[in-house]
Amino acid sequence: MSNFFETSIEFLKGVGPQRAALLQKELKIFNYGDLIQRYPFRYEDRTKFYSISEVNDEMPYVQLKGKFTDFEIIGTKYKKRLVGYFSDGKGEIEMVWFQRVDWVIKKIKPNIEYVVFGKPTRFGNKINIAHPEVEPATENNLKRNSFQPIYPISEKLRARYIDSKQIAKFQFELFKTAEQHIRETLPENLRIQQKLISKREALKNIHFAKTQELLMAAQQRLKFEELFFIQLRLIKMKLVRQGKFKGEVFNDTNLLTKFYKEQLPFELTEAQKKVVREIYSDLKSGKQMNRLLQGDVGSGKTIVAFICMLLAIGGEAQAALMAPTEILAQQHFSNLKKYTDKMGITIALLTGSVKKSQRKPIHEKLESGELKILIGTHALLEEEVKFKKLGLAIIDEQHRFGVAQRSKLWQKNADVYPHVLVMTATPIPRTLAMTLYGDLEISTIDELPKGRKPIKTRHQFDSQRLKVNGFIRSQVDAGRQVYVVYPLIEESEKLDLKHLMDGYESMTRAFPDVPISIVHGQMKPEAKDFEMARFVKGETKIMVATTVIEVGVDVPNASVMIIESAERFGLSQLHQLRGRVGRGAEQSFCILITSFKLSADSKTRIETMVRTNNGFEIAETDLKLRGPGDLMGTQQSGSLDLLIADLGKDGKILQQARDAANQILTNDPALAKPENVLIKHQIESLRKTAVNWSRIS
Repeated sequence: MSNFFETSIEFLKGVGPQRAALLQKELKIFNYGDLIQRYPFRYEDRTKFYSISEVNDEMPYVQLKGKFTDFEIIGTKYKKRLVGYFSDGKGEIEMVWFQRVDWVIKKIKPNIEYVVFGKPTRFGNKINIAHPEVEPATENNLKRNSFQPIYPISEKLRARYIDSKQIAKFQFELFKTAEQHIRETLPENLRIQQKLISKREALKNIHFAKTQELLMAAQQRLKFEELFFIQLRLIKMKLVRQGKFKGEVFNDTNLLTKFYKEQLPFELTEAQKKVVREIYSDLKSGKQMNRLLQGDVGSGKTIVAFICMLLAIGGEAQAALMAPTEILAQQHFSNLKKYTDKMGITIALLTGSVKKSQRKPIHEKLESGELKILIGTHALLEEEVKFKKLGLAIIDEQHRFGVAQRSKLWQKNADVYPHVLVMTATPIPRTLAMTLYGDLEISTIDELPKGRKPIKTRHQFDSQRLKVNGFIRSQVDAGRQVYVVYPLIEESEKLDLKHLMDGYESMTRAFPDVPISIVHGQMKPEAKDFEMARFVKGETKIMVATTVIEVGVDVPNASVMIIESAERFGLSQLHQLRGRVGRGAEQSFCILITSFKLSADSKTRIETMVRTNNGFEIAETDLKLRGPGDLMGTQQSGSLDLLIADLGKDGKILQQARDAANQILTNDPALAKPENVLIKHQIESLRKTAVNWSRIS
């Protein structure tokens, strides 16, 4: 048999075809490799017995030994509960069951020694343990000195009696034969340098650790290895691309100097200047640029993009800017046209709603090279859009476009790939950027233009609505405009619409004399654009909307953002929405309205928003709360495919792994040296499509 770890899970003792089908469907465990890499998500410390007098409600879990002295059933029918009085000879604690009461009474007998395990909670002035694990004391469990692994389980598995303990039994069974098949994947010199235990020891201790130290050593090893192979893949991709793909050389700065002297209406911030220098060094290097430009909403990315376009046009080439929505493309077009008209540079807009008759001249001028800048949506990717020489492709709000769409833009040039600049207003935490965009160079604009006042954020409860309405009235009377945003509840579009319509009606009742716009996802695009346009022109003063306004429209006069049911939004979404105001010189405000009942995570999100305007700090907190998949949208989470590492918590290990991968590939790009044979073997043993090279194959 070529590979032990590819053996189907049904052949493991105790599994069989029916359980195998369940494990495949519920946990995606198809073979031995999938099972051994199904790591516990937490551990219960079974190494210590506590005395009852030590127990308090701050403890996560406790293990006790003693006897039940008495049982009592309290309440009737639905409110029935069983209380067992448990004593260790020196103190007494109550054990409580709300379900399966009759079964428990039959099973547990007074005056027999038991080992009990559970979470202590406070009820009034007493501490009790609800639904504890109870097993008769045996020589085995009294001497037990390990960390009990707890595995993720679904409800369907639990209903079929496959719980965490059962998974642990499967792991134990598998390990009897698997141990001899686990081979080392990291070179010895790297392991010594990073102080890592062997792969075999790591896999054994991640499932069956006897001490806290061994468990931590196993986690360190497996996290490092996983992040190391991901970074290795990304850096290798980058090196291959840099070596393979030549880039046009753009080093003529005459057009840019002219713009700086005659047109630039304000002084660039230091952060913008730094980014322009980084991009310029790429454009003149002779290698194809692939750079991610990240900067908070309103940090001035568009002007940086235009400066890069001028470098391409100065080098006799054309530039394209692709945005995810028509309204955003229209906005970029209007903003840049002010400059291009004065400089005599041709610019055009191409979106889905541009009529066929208007498209023909755009296509012709593009092919002849007369048209220098093309701004548009997905329409830019169509076959008939052909450039004479596309020198620079800029993609706005990258996470809205898949990688396949990005590469379509590359194909627009026959002889040499265009330089690519990807822009995002979603601040990406360093660890996530290094993992998702590790093959791109990263530039960051981390300061706002001068004269911008930070947005003031306040938190109000539903009960303070009259106060909020009074504030809206004062702002509208002062000539300002207001956004009122409602959440989308994924499960039900009808509920969403009702929620939004109720909000719209209460607004019209509260402000009968104020013109109000409404925008939501189920409106036809032209109706949506019409309503947006009215608000932009100032014909309506209040815009009631769902999150469709999250990316895009720039309304300098809108200075108030009211977010209803703010507890239902993720942190990065709240931050994006807040960024819709604060575009002008006036003081702007963001008011987060929530119900009184808030979960711990919701509280953290709201407090973070009120405390800081720093997008990167917000993104870091968001990553810790939600994890990487949610943060970047579903199409990105697949590119992570992490087994054990946590980008929210393992930033330090990630940096060590990236440095190590960098060092190895700098000294040995083809991994041909004898000391790197294990790494090469690991990569080659995996299928070509594998994203995560640390897997057992």
